[in-house]
Amino acid sequence: MGPATSQLVTPPMSLPRHVLHDLGFFGHYLHMHAGGRSGQQHILVMLRTSGGHMTQRELQEAAGISSASTSEVLAKLECAGLIERTRSDEDRRQLDIALTQEGMARATELIEQRHAFEDRCLACLDETEQQHLVALLDRLVEHWTALEEERGTHA
Repeated sequence: MGPATSQLVTPPMSLPRHVLHDLGFFGHYLHMHAGGRSGQQHILVMLRTSGGHMTQRELQEAAGISSASTSEVLAKLECAGLIERTRSDEDRRQLDIALTQEGMARATELIEQRHAFEDRCLACLDETEQQHLVALLDRLVEHWTALEEERGTHA
């Protein structure tokens, strides 16, 4: 008899586990390929869609990130010449953030890239299938939101 070999036998995934596994993959894929919710690209797009300017506080609240993270991202964008920060005339404690001409062009490019990415990602589904998927995902969002509320963790 030959040497004992240890083979890891993985039991088949249950259907719920398979769905959650795939949702995890989708989340990772979107984060890696479409940008996160707090990075430089996201901030540029948020500024562009708000007309090119916001206060730092508005931006921080809209992005849902900490003050320190907001400051760090804005410092990098400012160093790259994509934004300008100035003291608000209305409230000297507040900073106004505005896209530079270069920042506006970069943000517009990012929005176009995002639209192309969205189209490519769902190209394997026809419009009816996409609508069905949205309906199913919306049901999951409602259910998961209810689960959070039951636990008292809804933000």
